Amino acid sequence: MKLAIGADHAGFDLKAQILPWLESAGHEVVDVGAHTLDPSDDFPDFAAAVARWVNQGRAERGVMVCGSGVGASIAANKAAGIRAGLCHDTYTARQGVEHNNMNVICLGGRVIGIETAKEVIAAFLGADYMPEARFQRRIDKVGEMERDR
Repeated sequence: MKLAIGADHAGFDLKAQILPWLESAGHEVVDVGAHTLDPSDDFPDFAAAVARWVNQGRAERGVMVCGSGVGASIAANKAAGIRAGLCHDTYTARQGVEHNNMNVICLGGRVIGIETAKEVIAAFLGADYMPEARFQRRIDKVGEMERDR
């Protein structure tokens, strides 16, 4: 799967560990930054870059890491067509895709370690959207909210 991954300074170390693991699992990964550790960088810049890659179809899904994952989730969800979820467990990561067609996962680099991050990301990437009428109806309502902005 082709993925876009991004992180600010607080997610920089976890991203650096996730990236080679994803590549070794056979994924094509585009690192949209940060490429250097800069304590003054801002998570919205990298969340926007991940969102662009996903929205333009250049990546199938995205992974975004900041300190808690909260800011990354808020920022990524500002982009129309992005359904980002903050996930620190496998159930949420899998169910977010199956029921909500989540296309960006957000993680907290100061919240979880690499082994948990791998399990959570694996659940996210291994899940497929279940196009049941009730799920699609809800996603359509979210789309309406985006258009009403």
